[in-house]
Amino acid sequence: AYSWQKYYKPLEIGTRLYVVPQWLREEPVPRGRVPFYLNPGLTFGTGSHASTQLCLEGVEEHTVPGRDVLDLGCGSGILSVAALRLGAGSALAVDIDDKCRTAARENAGLNGIGPDRLDILVGNLLTDGAAAEKIGGGYDLVLANIVADVIIALAPRVRGLLSPGGTFLCSGIIEGRADEAAAALNAAGLEIRTRREDNGWYAFTCQ
Repeated sequence: AYSWQKYYKPLEIGTRLYVVPQWLREEPVPRGRVPFYLNPGLTFGTGSHASTQLCLEGVEEHTVPGRDVLDLGCGSGILSVAALRLGAGSALAVDIDDKCRTAARENAGLNGIGPDRLDILVGNLLTDGAAAEKIGGGYDLVLANIVADVIIALAPRVRGLLSPGGTFLCSGIIEGRADEAAAALNAAGLEIRTRREDNGWYAFTCQ
């Protein structure tokens, strides 16, 4: 039952993050790295997928200490918890699947993060007015590691979610949809500042 664990090793992401499976939490952490403990047995994101790694690199670059983060399509909570480990003040993690509530809360707990810093909401920003109202706006960093279709549909709402000068980081976009997604973001008045690619997956950083 546990033999699969040997395939999961710590991951160095960017210049600071260090993603560590929970059963290796007693292992030494490289100097200068911020450890981020994760249960890879949970669904919806382990940190090993190219799109998640692209997003984590962006989280490392754009997290501002003490500021608020919105994580849309949070899955395991890996992005929002990483932002909190890097010093974000608070985060709201949102997903349409209620299983994510348990996964995100467990991963937050592994990192000593409680509900006072990570709030979790089950709902759909695009179709649920009550969820949209709870989400509100004014976030310094908005994350969306989803799929191109959802990012395209979400694009017109992004500016209303951001604080002045805030950053929108989206990923989960396959190569054949990258130009289409970029066009939708531009049409919504967002400027793409960086465009990252890894193994046919794309991530955009917008303001």
